[in-house]
Amino acid sequence: MLVMVLKRLGGVILTVWMVATLSFFLIRLAPGNPFANELHSLSPEEDAARRREYHLDESYSVQYGYWLWDLCRGDLGDSMKYRGKTVNALIAQTFPTSLALGSMAMLMALVVGMTTGVLAALRQNSPTDYALMAVAVFGISLPSFVFAMLGIVLFVFGARLFPLAGWESYRHVILPAMALSLPFAAKISRLTRVGMLEVLGEDFIRTAYAKGLAERHVVIKHALRGAMLPVISYLGPAFALILTGSLVIEKIFFLPGLGTIFVQAATNRDYNVVLGTVVVFSTLLCFFNFLVDLSYSLLDPRVKGSTGE
Repeated sequence: MLVMVLKRLGGVILTVWMVATLSFFLIRLAPGNPFANELHSLSPEEDAARRREYHLDESYSVQYGYWLWDLCRGDLGDSMKYRGKTVNALIAQTFPTSLALGSMAMLMALVVGMTTGVLAALRQNSPTDYALMAVAVFGISLPSFVFAMLGIVLFVFGARLFPLAGWESYRHVILPAMALSLPFAAKISRLTRVGMLEVLGEDFIRTAYAKGLAERHVVIKHALRGAMLPVISYLGPAFALILTGSLVIEKIFFLPGLGTIFVQAATNRDYNVVLGTVVVFSTLLCFFNFLVDLSYSLLDPRVKGSTGE
């Protein structure tokens, strides 16, 4: 188990380094520079001083060396547009909003998706099954911003249940989280149904029914654990996708999240902020995939055997 964990952690570090390195050179090759859209035009002397401050007058390899050394020390650098603010501070300020929104959305997606998936599997080829899967296909087909617009029309301007924008109380979280969670809930519902149908055909499930156990007991105690494997394999990238995909929702509802400053930084060519958010998002994606691998080894004994235990 320890060998597997160390290998996975090494893979996480290598992947994040490769993504960060590729992003570093791609953003340097993009047209424009961080100081081209200043409110007041910079004189040649001021522009040269700014470039020296951020080592932009050096070659790409030298810039990369400075940046990589700071990254290894946990320093993501200073923002080139928000004068006096570090990238670490900007991420620390905005990431909790994205994390709260993503966590609420994932919780909603899990509850709705797994409940409807189990119900559809238990009522296979019934009108309930067809209706739930039709809704799931509909949910997968539409992007989250469409649900956000529909939610605003129905629950803000219509029923007046939720505020339109802001981040002041739990009521401001519910509607954006609902809009963000629905496509993921639809995917989880389909995966849960597939996993349940596969497990329900196993001999140990038929044995449990033959012993006279109640359907609820068989589903919760026996079937659900095996049926969760496809869902768990999806949760790692799904949570990272929820965090990164929330930038559109954050824009619609005017939420002060990490996605918002990422879009602004990309528009303004704020190299350090863009790279800092890329490092954070790629680390999250790799970390959640790492957790998925660990949970697989705990839930399925066959996975333990394949890791050399």
